[in-house]
Amino acid sequence: MNRREALSGLLIVSPAAAFGSQANSAVTVGVIGTGNRGRYDANFLSKDPRTRITALCDLYMDQIDKTKTEIPSANDAKVFTNYKELLTAPGIDVVVITTPVYLHPECFEAAVAAHKHIYCEKPAGADVAGVKRLMAAGEKADQTKHIQFGFQQRYSPEYLTAEKILRSGQVGEIALMRSHWMVGGVSVRRRASEMTPEMEARMWYPWRAKSGDMIVEQDCHGVDVLNWFAQRHPLSAVGDGGRKVRTFGDTMDHLNVTYDYGNKLHGFLHACQLAQAWSLVDEQFFCTEGTIETHRKYYRLSRPGEQPVKVDSKREITIDALERFITHVLENKPENNAQWAGESTLTALLGRLAIDTGRRVTWDELLQSA
Repeated sequence: MNRREALSGLLIVSPAAAFGSQANSAVTVGVIGTGNRGRYDANFLSKDPRTRITALCDLYMDQIDKTKTEIPSANDAKVFTNYKELLTAPGIDVVVITTPVYLHPECFEAAVAAHKHIYCEKPAGADVAGVKRLMAAGEKADQTKHIQFGFQQRYSPEYLTAEKILRSGQVGEIALMRSHWMVGGVSVRRRASEMTPEMEARMWYPWRAKSGDMIVEQDCHGVDVLNWFAQRHPLSAVGDGGRKVRTFGDTMDHLNVTYDYGNKLHGFLHACQLAQAWSLVDEQFFCTEGTIETHRKYYRLSRPGEQPVKVDSKREITIDALERFITHVLENKPENNAQWAGESTLTALLGRLAIDTGRRVTWDELLQSA
């Protein structure tokens, strides 16, 4: 075989071959953070024949034990209590970061330094400084590594179709956008006096410094879709919010924010955790020639004089996001989503700052706040 023939042979090898023989070709996965979301993502990954969960990391061994019980295929995974040790362990192709929100920036930064493919759950951080840290790390990332975030709507076939319809001009120009995240979740019976130090350490969500507050941890999904469909981040925001039912922690349980995207385009965010036996989680785009509604379970297109068209999602959209992540790793099609994921998180933080100050806050002012 001459040199030309040898090079030709290399070019026709499947990208998956880079992961070894057929018996050992699965993408190996290390999960950092094995709480509820970590187990949720790991469960879907364990059902993908292209992957193998080989490492688990958590501060609490009972969480790791629960993961191994719920996901038998992860029973032989190596166990770590220090994520830095997992990142330096041999034989791990990708890492999934599902830690509490405030740890996302430092774990992401370390994973970038370790030259891993990264799937990081949303949001990009709990505060402006953390998001800036993550975005800076993203700019330095190995360009051969695929970096994706848990903004699942971006990878849902139904959301993608709705976005394509919008771009096609079928519904004209966007005139107004609205995101709802109206759910329950606040226990009216739990009191601060019931919380033990260990419970506080494990239950990070009700504390703003750890979660970013509900507008960051929860509502970032909706503002991400507004940014995506508007193709930009807002210029400023005004808002109001507070607590009516929550009795421990320091996060809100209801809020309303108006985002100004410039050129007379506004996006409204309405969110609460007070809804009892009822919920509304969707986005609506009112355009000059029609309306598009997007939802994790469907999209709906309405145009004057026509019957509305509703298309249901085929499955839970987290599966779409995770499958796409593994596909891009295997097919050597790296993308780096750190910048727009950071901007969507900053958009949520812009709304939070507007609520805190009780006045209009600009994007530049937000960036200068940390």
